[in-house]
Amino acid sequence: MEMKIAFTDKEITPWGGMSLLRNMLDQIDFTTVVEGCPALPQPGSNRGYSPLRIIESFMVSVWCGANRFLHTEVTRHDSVLTQIFGWDQAPGNDTYKRYFSKFNQAVNQRVFDHFYRWYFSQLRFDNFTLDFDSSILTRYGQQEGAKSGYNPKKPGRFSHHPLMAFIADSLMVANFWLRSGDAHSANNFVGFLEDTLNKLNGKQLSLVRLDSGFYDKEVFDYLEKRDLSYIVAARFYRPIKWAIA
Repeated sequence: MEMKIAFTDKEITPWGGMSLLRNMLDQIDFTTVVEGCPALPQPGSNRGYSPLRIIESFMVSVWCGANRFLHTEVTRHDSVLTQIFGWDQAPGNDTYKRYFSKFNQAVNQRVFDHFYRWYFSQLRFDNFTLDFDSSILTRYGQQEGAKSGYNPKKPGRFSHHPLMAFIADSLMVANFWLRSGDAHSANNFVGFLEDTLNKLNGKQLSLVRLDSGFYDKEVFDYLEKRDLSYIVAARFYRPIKWAIA
């Protein structure tokens, strides 16, 4: 079988499939959503990149497989990608580092409130079940907030103890807080639940489900006060066994 070899003066890229994601961003009006977030940090000079350019190009780099800041240089120098997304130039990896260093807990809260509210307003669901869970992330470096706490797999090792909320009906993450490793499962649960419901504004909550780590009087009192239907797993302590008997 003969194989024909030809040459072209057109630019090519291994990331041609990104044009489909470009169309997706256009359909969900991503530009308007980002530019409509007043909490996003702004550049310090007139020559700085806009938050939209930084966020969009960073997302594209992640979609193309980047998992380190330095990896963003690969997509930065791809001229076809810049044409697909309409950039005159993509930011360098130092730009991302400087920009994301402007985020603190307060900024994160305001920014993610905006995007969570927008995201869940696009989904059609109601009368949903909200599941809460906590986990343990073992740390081996000097990460901020990593402390020694309950860690059954690595006793004594520093860790984080994140708190998570899930919408059972659509299998979506509704909220996430990264807490220090010495936090109890139920620690700050009331604030976390209120923050989650704020992000799901306009949706009707039907049931809250919690594992035994949230078996706490403060949690029960709050759920009863809010008149929320709930199911909480309980550890089989002896007083509970006697009560059932």
